[in-house]
Amino acid sequence: MAAGELVVVTGGAGYLGSVMVPMLLDAGYRVRIVDRFFFGEEPLAAIRDRIEMIRADTRWCPPSVYEDAHAVIDLASLSNDPAGELDPERTREINFRARVRTATLAKAAGAKRYVLASSCSVYGFQNGIVDEDATPAPITTYAESSLQAEGGVLALGDGTFSVTVLRQGTLYGLSPRMRFDLVVNVMTLDLHRGGVITVRGGEQWRPLIHVADSARAFLTVLAVPREKVAGVVFNVGGTEHNFTVADIAAQVRSTTGSGDIVADKTAVDTRSYRVSFDKIRRVLGFVPEKQPRDGAQEILDALASGAVADSVEKRTIDRYKLLLSREPDILDRKFEFAETLTA
Repeated sequence: MAAGELVVVTGGAGYLGSVMVPMLLDAGYRVRIVDRFFFGEEPLAAIRDRIEMIRADTRWCPPSVYEDAHAVIDLASLSNDPAGELDPERTREINFRARVRTATLAKAAGAKRYVLASSCSVYGFQNGIVDEDATPAPITTYAESSLQAEGGVLALGDGTFSVTVLRQGTLYGLSPRMRFDLVVNVMTLDLHRGGVITVRGGEQWRPLIHVADSARAFLTVLAVPREKVAGVVFNVGGTEHNFTVADIAAQVRSTTGSGDIVADKTAVDTRSYRVSFDKIRRVLGFVPEKQPRDGAQEILDALASGAVADSVEKRTIDRYKLLLSREPDILDRKFEFAETLTA
């Protein structure tokens, strides 16, 4: 892709999107955001005058939101396992069917590339290290919907429409749309609050990737020749960044050198997977630049300075529960047309 071409980012005001969009701008792309803004517009405030923002829902938005796009990066989803279990059918609607709809509309509008944000959670519980050829074993509705979306969008690829799937590891790190419901981030918040990190379980494995590194992977896919990425599934992360949850706690604690780690052995977590990221390194030359300790340190610094603070908006499932308590139909309220937001 060439500088100046338009990239549409669905869910662009979210945890990953609000880190990725400034990178796209810095790379010379024009950017249009399509988002419901359930978590507000503030994450994009610093770049508001440099982007186009459309308040719309990918389940119902008109085809016009994808006009003139050279590429679509599809981030819009209910973004974790607990949120996905609030209403499994709604999760399938948003995380599976709406994503296939987005890819279909992008193709019809003439977009040349479509990149799906999927998740390594599709692997579920695995023994040993798995790569992209392993048989997925999704456990949650969120993971099942991600896998279904992968199949649906890959089927749309052809000689003129390149589809790429990026299965991300567990994200962490500082973001304008901060989240404190991700393992590194919540452990860091615990350390900041009281010096005690609670480890639920501890032996289960997680592949981690900093949110900025993940954003770089999407930009890499846009920049390389299409034959390297068309119809391809990549795990996004680094093989050396597979950690047990207990190991993650130790890395977070190492930022201060003090604090206690308390194990909660009664906690049940059936997800455990170690993932190979050799393919994305080999094909795209992509390697992560940051370690969990780096992410923990930047969050601690932001908490200490007051640049970020915990709130209900920082925990995805709590935010959705709050919205639903106020307006029970809010997640299903249709936008019949896209609304362009003015700066």
